Order: sequence, then structure tokens, then C-alpha cells
Amino acid sequence: MTSPKQVLKSVGPKLVPFFKTLAIYFVVFIPEDNPSLFAMFLKCLPILSLLLFVLMHGMSLGNEYTFSRRILIGLIFSCIGDGLLVWRELFLHGMVAFGIGHMFFISAFGFKPLNIPLGIPMYIASMLGLSMWLPQQALIYKMTVPIYTALLVTMAWRATARVRFFEELWTWTKLCSCVGGLFFVISDAIIGLHMFYSPIPYGQVLIMTTYYAAQLGIALSVVDSKASYIREEEESRKRQLLLDESEQEQGSIIGEGIDLRQRRLGTFGR
Repeated sequence: MTSPKQVLKSVGPKLVPFFKTLAIYFVVFIPEDNPSLFAMFLKCLPILSLLLFVLMHGMSLGNEYTFSRRILIGLIFSCIGDGLLVWRELFLHGMVAFGIGHMFFISAFGFKPLNIPLGIPMYIASMLGLSMWLPQQALIYKMTVPIYTALLVTMAWRATARVRFFEELWTWTKLCSCVGGLFFVISDAIIGLHMFYSPIPYGQVLIMTTYYAAQLGIALSVVDSKASYIREEEESRKRQLLLDESEQEQGSIIGEGIDLRQRRLGTFGR
């Protein structure tokens, strides 16, 4: 496994733009009740930096970059959602953009291993939360928020399911996507409480801190995606080769058995 020192040395410089734009956002810090194009620009800067980070790790139409492409597109839609959410009247539009982003994240994380026992409590917790929050909301939110929540929870489930501690099949990048998915859930839960239930002290700071942490974790998952794809392809070829050899051996054994049987029948015929 790659040491933390090696990871920091290779990944750290590429994250400098992200941390610089993050610092700019919190230093300038335009309150949420003062929406403007400039506020939108500042809010989107860290995500634009993460888009650059993903691109710096390689991008093409080849299969080895399928994971990275999907994460990139997910970040693009997240950035669009960021811009729209600056204006509260565009909340639904922003939620749609984030929902599309989650679909791309889900497709990147995949459904192997499935790990249903992990997903069940996550869905139950989200349904309990919605049951307490939705009754007081307008009809449009009762129709759209459950769909978005299902996508959000599925994304977090798939990000978390990638980490298999007990089988020692985890990597630091998978752990990052897991943490990112969980932070996304926390950030959106704070948004729901802050905007529609009761204002939370320093709510904007909490929302954006957990949100940027979430997107950073998800973006970091691309670092070894190409190497993982190549390694999985090699393992798949080895398994297929072993399977072919096993089938050949079985065919040879069956053929020898048929020949032996035919010889015995020929002997009895004489």
C-alpha cells in the first residue's frame, strides 16, 4: 500500500488550487442572504479546482478512464447546482443538478460488492428523517425531495460499500470516497434543517465545510482509478485463463474416459 508520505508528495501539489480557492471563499465569505454573481463565482471556485485536479490525473475516452469521466461529470453537475443554490428561488433547479451529479457518482462507484446489509440501515434512517420533515413542506418538495434523498443515500451507500476492511481489499482512495459520501449526507441534512426547519447557528459555515470535504473525498477517489482498472483487467484475464485451462483439462479427462470406454466395448465385442 502506498505510504502517506508518497501520497502527500504526489497528490498535495495538485490540490494547492483547491485549498487556495477554499481559503478565498471563507475569507471573503458572502452571507447566503446576499446572492450575487460574484457570490456564485466564489462558491464554485473550489469545485472548479477539483475539476482541474481530476483532469490532471488523466482523461480520455478509453475504458481505463471511465471512473474518472463519471466523477468529472458528477462534479460538473455539482458545480452547476452550487451556482443555482446561491438563489433560494432556484433551490429545486439546484437539487435537480445535484441529483444528476449523484447518478454519475453512483455509476462510477458501481454495485460491486453489493453489500445490502450496509444499505438497509442507511435507507431506513433517511426514511425516518423524511417522515419527520416532509409533512410540513409544500407539495412540490413532498414529490421531489424523496427522489433526491434516494439518490443521495444510494451514492453514499455505494461509496461506503467500496471499502472492504474485513477482506483487506481497501485503498486510501476508496476510503476517501467513503468519507466523501458520508459528508455529503451530513451537509445536505444540515441544509434541510437550516433552510426548512430552524436556522442553525453558523449554518452556512457548517454546510459548506462538510460539502467541500465531501467533494474533496470524492475527487480523490480518481487518483488510482486507472491503476485499479488495469489491475482488475489483469486479474480478470488470469481468472479467464485459469477457467479455460480448467475446461480444457475437464475436456481432456472426459475424452480419455470416452476413449477408454470405447476400447473396453471393443474388447467385449471380440
